[in-house]
Amino acid sequence: MPDTPDPRLTPARPDLADIRLKSVVAAERYVAGEPARVVVPSAPLRRAPRLEAGLETEAVMGDAVTVFERRDGLAWVQIARDGYVGYLPEAALGPADPAPTHRVAALRTFVYPAPDLKRPHVAHLSLGAAFAAEVQEGEYWRLAGGGFVFAGHAVPLGTAEADYAATAERLLGTPYLWGGRTSLGLDCSGLVQLCLETAGRACPRDADQQERALGDALPPGLDGLLRGDLVFWKGHVGLMLDADRLIHANGHHMAVAIEPLREAVERIAVKSFGAVTSIRRLDPIA
Repeated sequence: MPDTPDPRLTPARPDLADIRLKSVVAAERYVAGEPARVVVPSAPLRRAPRLEAGLETEAVMGDAVTVFERRDGLAWVQIARDGYVGYLPEAALGPADPAPTHRVAALRTFVYPAPDLKRPHVAHLSLGAAFAAEVQEGEYWRLAGGGFVFAGHAVPLGTAEADYAATAERLLGTPYLWGGRTSLGLDCSGLVQLCLETAGRACPRDADQQERALGDALPPGLDGLLRGDLVFWKGHVGLMLDADRLIHANGHHMAVAIEPLREAVERIAVKSFGAVTSIRRLDPIA
């Protein structure tokens, strides 16, 4: 029998589905989605169309989405970056064009109403957010959607960080947030996704998806690990900084924290996710 479509990645409900799924899932109606783009610093994506529904993930400025429905101030969408499906605030969306030209490389930066650091800021953008730059005025980019960002905090889209583990270290101390994927709050897989994306590597959203898709499995055991290796539990993931130290966003510290891998393995086995399920190696960090 064919595998059941992953609901996290499948734009299908009993009443409505993506027209591309017409031969795959049953629905009362099929629609061709419309392209749009996130135009606010960040937006919560929820599994259900209710404000009290839990945070599944976050979309950030510049994210391309496909919109299948707009109703009661919410939009049912699929995020292009990782295929995640859910409900975003409709007000977070704008036209698909212009496409972004730059992404934020600083942990976070401010949007100003003028190219002047003394002016009160109007918003902040997190690491990885993207924008269309119209022209540089002094030390600032003028954004196509309005406002100015300090040019030194951004890089051209496509610029890749050489060491994704170094990006994780920059995020040390960031508060833990279930579903978070910005420098204001991260969960375990959000940390890994954000760091890999800054290195130009595509990455699924959740730990189980990452475990299936990323790298090659190493033999069982905790010896011989390298910087950049990913350690997986059932429902959790962390990133090795060297042979002994793990960095991960976790509910024990309620933050992105560094700790000895063996200590983390012992605690997690007893208190939360059980035993390590695999350790996977991507292309080594240069």
